[in-house]
Amino acid sequence: MDVPHNAFVVVADGEKMLLFRNQGDDEFPHLVVIEEDEQQSVANRDLRRDAPGRSFSSVGPGRSAYKEADSRQLGEDRFAAETAAMLNRRALENEFESLIIVAPPRTLGELRKFYHDELQRRVSGELPKNLTNTPVNEIERILQEN
Repeated sequence: MDVPHNAFVVVADGEKMLLFRNQGDDEFPHLVVIEEDEQQSVANRDLRRDAPGRSFSSVGPGRSAYKEADSRQLGEDRFAAETAAMLNRRALENEFESLIIVAPPRTLGELRKFYHDELQRRVSGELPKNLTNTPVNEIERILQEN
């Protein structure tokens, strides 16, 4: 994948985001971190207050429990929305011309929900992989190979 000079590369998952600028050229990227963010993990048990609710059937003795919301997944989705908002703001402020997004498929799908038209226009590539805990030189190599 070609990474244009001065392009932004965001590497994110539901808990961590790294924003790079390519100081190299198209063929040989040299990624420099310009921003990073990480959400604090909170265990599901720490966020729960009560047991899931129950519903009663209008006919007969039937009862069923509501499915409990996965607070960890909700937190990851919220973090993806915040990451997209930051990228939208930077796109609208004309901070970059080209953006490559590297994220696991689920996070990538969440990010896409919040793309502004201007951000969408600047996305030049997406890579559905989780590379948030990968060394920068490895990320550069993976981008070159894809």
